[in-house]
Amino acid sequence: MKILVLIAAILIIALYILGYYRVVFVYAGFLLQAGYMFYRGIQMGRVPIIGPHDTLFFLSASIMLFAIPVTFKMKDKRKLLSPVVWLSVFFIFLSLFYKPHNVPLPPVLKTFWFETHVVLSFFAYALFGLAAVIGILYLINKEEKSEQLQYKIILVGYCLFSAAMIFGGIWGYFAWGTYWLWTPKELWTVILWLFYSLYLHARLRQWWRGKPSVMLGITGFVIVMFTYLGVSLFMKSSHTF
Repeated sequence: MKILVLIAAILIIALYILGYYRVVFVYAGFLLQAGYMFYRGIQMGRVPIIGPHDTLFFLSASIMLFAIPVTFKMKDKRKLLSPVVWLSVFFIFLSLFYKPHNVPLPPVLKTFWFETHVVLSFFAYALFGLAAVIGILYLINKEEKSEQLQYKIILVGYCLFSAAMIFGGIWGYFAWGTYWLWTPKELWTVILWLFYSLYLHARLRQWWRGKPSVMLGITGFVIVMFTYLGVSLFMKSSHTF
């Protein structure tokens, strides 16, 4: 299994890097990545979203899932895909440091509410990451449309993240009899939600536009990474993803 994971990762990374020369390689890399995850899902009989290996791989694939449609109307697709690919490759590389979680799930995790909660969370993380990359491109190129695109992507990510919190609360109620446990992960989830609420409110009221707004969007993804990886590494929590 370890050899299969390594081979799949190397092929996917190679295709993504070759995408710098021809965009079709990026599409091929994404299809291979999706195929690997589908194989993992069939093998385990569930969505592969448990443990750092699978969630990092899922996050990487989700970033490309949203990045590819965003570039469809762009004349120079590589302008956005090239930096996004490196972000996706980084998460694939990071996933190789963790063993795949192949053991059966406990009953508390075998629910529609849990799987939907996690999938929506990582879709939101992916959109926030994509928005951060677009924000960096704005700082480099000063194109107003990049700032507007960042805002739209964060808005969609915020909606998905809000839905993920609702599904997580319902799952928590069925699992532990309460919607809230005051764990570090949950506290940082609220901090993250409030941060993006501030961003959207400031953007809507036109308090901050241009560079200040873009910097908030980039900072938000730093908070995302701490909420996802930092809390799991440095704090004890009932969340393992």
